[in-house]
Amino acid sequence: MTSPHIVPEQASHQHTHSHGPAAPVSTHLRKVIAAVLIPFAAAVVVGLVVLWPGGAPAHERTGVGFDRQTQQAKVVNIDKVDCKDLNAAQLPTSGETTPPTGDPATGGDGARLCEKATVEVTSGKDKGRTFIEVVQPDAPRQLRQGQAVVVSYAPDAPHDLQYSVTDVNRKFPMTLLAGIFAVAVVIVGRLRGVMALVALALSFAVLTLFILPAILQGSNPLLVAVVGAGAIMLIALYICHGLTARTSVAVIGTLISLLLIGLLGSLFIGWASLSGNTDDSTGLIHGLYPHIDMSGLLLAGVIIGSLGVLDDVTVTQTSAVWELHQADPTMNTKQLYRAGIRIGRDHIASVVNTLVLAYAGAALPLLLLFSIAQSSMGTVANSELVAEEIVRTLVGSIGLVASVPVTTALAALVVSADRTGLGAEAWASAPVRTGRGRRRRARS
Repeated sequence: MTSPHIVPEQASHQHTHSHGPAAPVSTHLRKVIAAVLIPFAAAVVVGLVVLWPGGAPAHERTGVGFDRQTQQAKVVNIDKVDCKDLNAAQLPTSGETTPPTGDPATGGDGARLCEKATVEVTSGKDKGRTFIEVVQPDAPRQLRQGQAVVVSYAPDAPHDLQYSVTDVNRKFPMTLLAGIFAVAVVIVGRLRGVMALVALALSFAVLTLFILPAILQGSNPLLVAVVGAGAIMLIALYICHGLTARTSVAVIGTLISLLLIGLLGSLFIGWASLSGNTDDSTGLIHGLYPHIDMSGLLLAGVIIGSLGVLDDVTVTQTSAVWELHQADPTMNTKQLYRAGIRIGRDHIASVVNTLVLAYAGAALPLLLLFSIAQSSMGTVANSELVAEEIVRTLVGSIGLVASVPVTTALAALVVSADRTGLGAEAWASAPVRTGRGRRRRARS
């Protein structure tokens, strides 16, 4: 309970993005919230049951891109040899075959020196088998002795060419980084940080066990995304923030914003004639599973990608309104909305900028290619590869912006309509008049 000696401005500074004990909400308001959320939660459960996949359908591996057999291996030895001798032997090579001018990797007589790496397979049926991998001196990735690598296996190739190095094994640094992230979250967030990690794990499980296999099995990508996003939203918000009216308001605000994103995404993806098949990955998916609706897959990605940012905004806005109500229980709906929307404007200004810069950073190599080609901004934006990301970013941003007034209004309506909880306690501790006009403090 806020002390009667703390003014509203001071109390508001004591509750910044807090998720402490929420103001109690009357039974009637709880019933209204439940009447909205229970049918939605039931629909999500039914959707999970009906669309639950039996596993991704089997297919013959093409050996292209990610669709190839891979094994773990280790570089056991590296020798420097003349590239001409290796090229004459027609050994598998990595890197360019034409040296740039002034190549530093040369011997004393000007011969180019290549790396002849002996690689040992450390997993699978051919464990212990070795093969030779030649690395050109100007290859972007050089090998070193003892390095763990990933090798691809082509069973139909000649025996000496069946294995080739495709990538570096990054499991240890990636696992270490994930561990540092988890420790940082727990140290700063404590119990709430632990619950956030649990919610993250469950959300990832929904993605890998339901959404991806269901789409591969042939279910409608949009329907799968809606059901999956609904499940992730309910799991993440209620596990992280508790089964409270405050969280329920954030869930409703997120749901309304997701519906808006879905409608806008469907409209503009169709209007802009975006096929969803713009790069090697989507092309490979379409080749392996022609029945998948690539435009629907694009829309599904828009919905799922927007969910994480929406959660942040809706929870923040709901918490802000709740804290304003705790600081000054006399504020009515209009006053709460105005104060909350001012906080939301600051949040939107930073989050929208974050979304745009995140896309620009991820697409920097592509933007560099357009810059080299001296293409105009109009030409760049009109290309399907960039237009797809523009639609994705703008549709998500519109839903994000809309979530602020929607969630703020919902939260203001809920807390201002209730006078049985914290508001009643604050009024009881406020000065009241006696029959003779003197003020006295009400007994608690």
